[in-house]
Amino acid sequence: MQAQSSAIDFLPIIFQVIVALGFVVTTLVATHFLGPKRKTSDKLETFEAGIKSVGNARQPFSIKYFVVAILFVLFDVEVIFMYPWAVNFRTLRMDGMIEMFIFMGTLLLGFIYVIKKKVLDWN
Repeated sequence: MQAQSSAIDFLPIIFQVIVALGFVVTTLVATHFLGPKRKTSDKLETFEAGIKSVGNARQPFSIKYFVVAILFVLFDVEVIFMYPWAVNFRTLRMDGMIEMFIFMGTLLLGFIYVIKKKVLDWN
């Protein structure tokens, strides 16, 4: 028989969320009213990692940087899905092995597509 949960069981979680949100709101409001308000030209100037900004911030640059970053995140997250499979490898038996081969085949197809489209060529 499964244990039934009621709304009262979630009361501590709701209370913790309310306290956390109250702390955030109180801190933001307090710093807004209590903090110093000295605006100088140096403080209002744009700052980028200690380097003086030169030119327009809307300058276009190659999309390949973003594509490579997205591909890295995509394949990195896919590897994370392999850890639970590796931990439960013996209990999953042949069904788990077939599912992992399908998963790896899908990854391989994605990688072949990336190579065929020459996404990783920087020329």
